[in-house]
Amino acid sequence: MVKEVPQANIRNFSIIAHIDHGKSTLADRIIQHCGAVPDREMSAQVMDTMDIEKERGITIKAQSVRLDYFRDGQHYVLNLIDTPGHVDFSYEVSRSLASSDGALLIVDAAQGVEAQTIANVYIAMENELELLPVVNKIDLPAADPDRVLAELEEAIGIDVTEHNLVSAKTGQGVPELIDAIVDRIPAPKGDENAPCKALIYDSWFDNYLGALALVRVFDGSISKGEIMRVMGTKQEHQVLNLMYPNPILPTPTKVIQTGEIGIVVMGLKTVDSLRTGDTITSAKKPTAEAIEGFQPAKPFVFAGIYPIETDKFEDLRDALNKLKLNDSSLSFEPESSLALGSGFRTGFLGMLHMEVVKERLEREFDLELIATAPTVVYRVLKTDGTEIEIQNPSELPEPSRIDTIYEPYVKATILAPQEYVGNLITLLNNRRGVQNKMDYLNETRVLLEYDIPMNEIVMDFYDKLKSTTRGYASFDYEPIGFREGNLVKLDIRVAGDIVDSLSIIVPEEKARNRGLAFVNQLKELIPRQLFEVAIQASIGSTVIARSNVKSMGKNVTAKCYGGDISRKRKLLDKQKEGKKRMKSIGKVEVPQEAFMAVLKLDT
Repeated sequence: MVKEVPQANIRNFSIIAHIDHGKSTLADRIIQHCGAVPDREMSAQVMDTMDIEKERGITIKAQSVRLDYFRDGQHYVLNLIDTPGHVDFSYEVSRSLASSDGALLIVDAAQGVEAQTIANVYIAMENELELLPVVNKIDLPAADPDRVLAELEEAIGIDVTEHNLVSAKTGQGVPELIDAIVDRIPAPKGDENAPCKALIYDSWFDNYLGALALVRVFDGSISKGEIMRVMGTKQEHQVLNLMYPNPILPTPTKVIQTGEIGIVVMGLKTVDSLRTGDTITSAKKPTAEAIEGFQPAKPFVFAGIYPIETDKFEDLRDALNKLKLNDSSLSFEPESSLALGSGFRTGFLGMLHMEVVKERLEREFDLELIATAPTVVYRVLKTDGTEIEIQNPSELPEPSRIDTIYEPYVKATILAPQEYVGNLITLLNNRRGVQNKMDYLNETRVLLEYDIPMNEIVMDFYDKLKSTTRGYASFDYEPIGFREGNLVKLDIRVAGDIVDSLSIIVPEEKARNRGLAFVNQLKELIPRQLFEVAIQASIGSTVIARSNVKSMGKNVTAKCYGGDISRKRKLLDKQKEGKKRMKSIGKVEVPQEAFMAVLKLDT
């Protein structure tokens, strides 16, 4: 059984940084130095449990570990709360930071301050955390720690007098960093005699134990066998088991004390009842108020997911249900499309979340899937005064019944070298961005802040940003609410029929160009039929662009050798009538290759 450590010797801290600044590698070195994982069982990114995380070098699911550290005869407990760096998982970051008393702010010694560094620092400051500036990768030939520290002071305004220089790869500076954690991060505050108040900052599903909650206890304690209440759902459950987190094997315990982190097992069948950000308290002696800041995860991006083989619909439903056990932010409902058959309208936290979910469905459940163009949530004020939210362009009412369409906006923060400023401003203006701020951090780098419609960044904005700046720009965004937009629904008609899955919502001024690009691309991709096929782009009943797929010709006059021209004319007229009749009753199927190519269309 774990030896009890006084509250004054507990340190709860997170690691925050931009993607690829060495967060997970530094966590590996700290774990190794504290001896929590034997050297023979140590692996790179030991806290990243999914294959996708290791392959992409990103953290998707926040992980935690309890470390024992001995110094000067004192036993300290270091609770390391690793956080995802990507913007899609910023809610998990905020909950992890709310569970911490301090944070290591990691900055790459060569790349310097990036957009997500700034975003995560502001979340840490809101939670009043003690920040420890750490410059990583000092072993690189291009490392310039002095420039990076000056950037930190200039861009964020934090005092970097006390800082640590480390190389997570070689382990240089890590022992000094652990000492700084013990000396500078405050011990947790909390009343051990008060009613229990614990924050759920992560939850996941285990095949043997059911839904597990990873909690930070702020007041009181949680004991094995006790009846606990989840304040958000008002449900009560018995604690079957308690454990301290460890990357290899969690350590069992009978009680989680004030200031500690631990895993609570209550034998639940889904993670829906253990939502991130909710509060757990004692059923017998409950706390008066829940911990502030709880929000259910809200999807921002929606897309249709369909199996390429139509008979795999039920397999896709089972796969989504199993994935939802581990990812409560995932939402889905059945939908059908004339072009693609039966599938699911699925809600995601952002574009990376969508990519990860699709990849996991294909890998873990052996499915071949096609995803429609991602869309965002719009609010529509109808002429009768009612307001509705739509996730799918096909749900948009007729133009005559629409008063105003409101679209979601985000505040985008971009950091890039100065020589790319002109290209960036052109890109952002093309995406309907509104400039708020442009700051020159030093002689080489500039910080841009723009308000931009979310619909403009969900498709290919990140790729365009990277290609425009040769990969040097970093990007972060946060939602800022809805604004009125001059938007219309663009429909694609093939042989007179609307292909519902190709409908998109676009700004009115871009509708004609987008429609022309769509019909010209489809003209090349739809196979020729025995009759001429019209491809049209329309807004309501008004056609704004059109192209034709020529019919396949059959030489009906081949059997005529010589003779009067009227014989040939008669055969050609008969063929013309037949094609006309086929055109009126013929149906054209849009092939999936055409559908996928149009999704990638650059307009």
